[in-house]
Amino acid sequence: MTSLFTPYKLRSLTIPHRIWMAAMCQYSAAPDGDAVGAATDWHFAHLAARATGGTGLIITEATAVGPEGRISPYDLGIWNDTQVAAFRRITAFLKAQGTVPGIQLAHAGRKASTERTWVDRGRPIAPDEPYGWTPLAPSPLPFGESSTTPRELTREGIEEIVRQFAAAAERALAAGFEVAEIHGAHGYLIHQFLSPYTNRRDDEYGGSFEGRTRFALDVVDAVRAVWPEELPVFFRISATDWLAENPADGREGWTTDDTVRLAKELQARGVDLMDISTGGNVPDAKIEVGPGYQVPFAERVRSETGMPVAAVGMITEPAQAQEIIASGRADAVLLGRELLRNPYWARHAAGELGGEVAVPVQYHRS
Repeated sequence: MTSLFTPYKLRSLTIPHRIWMAAMCQYSAAPDGDAVGAATDWHFAHLAARATGGTGLIITEATAVGPEGRISPYDLGIWNDTQVAAFRRITAFLKAQGTVPGIQLAHAGRKASTERTWVDRGRPIAPDEPYGWTPLAPSPLPFGESSTTPRELTREGIEEIVRQFAAAAERALAAGFEVAEIHGAHGYLIHQFLSPYTNRRDDEYGGSFEGRTRFALDVVDAVRAVWPEELPVFFRISATDWLAENPADGREGWTTDDTVRLAKELQARGVDLMDISTGGNVPDAKIEVGPGYQVPFAERVRSETGMPVAAVGMITEPAQAQEIIASGRADAVLLGRELLRNPYWARHAAGELGGEVAVPVQYHRS
């Protein structure tokens, strides 16, 4: 069987093949009212299309664990029962197509309170504007020149967000999700704690590697404590801030060495797979982009720790995805924009490579 189309088992969960959908924000939930943060018909259609297209695992967009954790007022959330009920319709449909539903649990930290990306290029929304609020962060450092200076989290504030992650995981299970992914990448709150670029604290949540990783590990422990033993937990990480790769930069940030070191800690605490991305924490970092440009980071984590990894980033061709899996560089590929362009990518790849994916009975013709 073609490597890309072999089933993949994590704990008691079997994912039908290795073509997965990465989380992609849609900025399409209600910003206020009784349905704030709840999935809509748009979210149903968006995710259902990729399921009928044969995608093996679908991870929802970054879903906020609390109102202040949203990137924008239009983000999905999972802090109340209305949001849980809205998700159930989606997870039930995905499962009916043979697709595993996963959720990405997130807190935006200092990158919160922004417009949708297609409105004024996603500009920051000030706290005194409609739908705006003051972001939270490990240190009071704004993301960009026009961004609001975030409020530095107290010890009590940190503990509250850890509780929010745990409560969100419990609600995600009730909503029908089978994979919980903790978002520790792209300059959002967990990444802000990890990186010395954004974490300037001098308490037990800052300073050393152990201090800066404490919040991430607290979140993992809290989620793993409530998530069923038989179901997997993922952790999405930015493997680098792209500062160490540019020696002339001179600024200190999160590095690939740090990622490998953290991966070992996460694996010991019950994380089953690392979803390896890069960047997002330093607005002006120089990033070298090209086809499969993030795959080497995933490959290094896998080879040095033995931990399962998923690779993402400009993976567009079936042969390219097959090579990544067959060569042992990653255990799965996560597609983003390519699945926006072609919801049936998995089916087309199966036809090209000789694999099999589930096809809805409605599409069968005798």
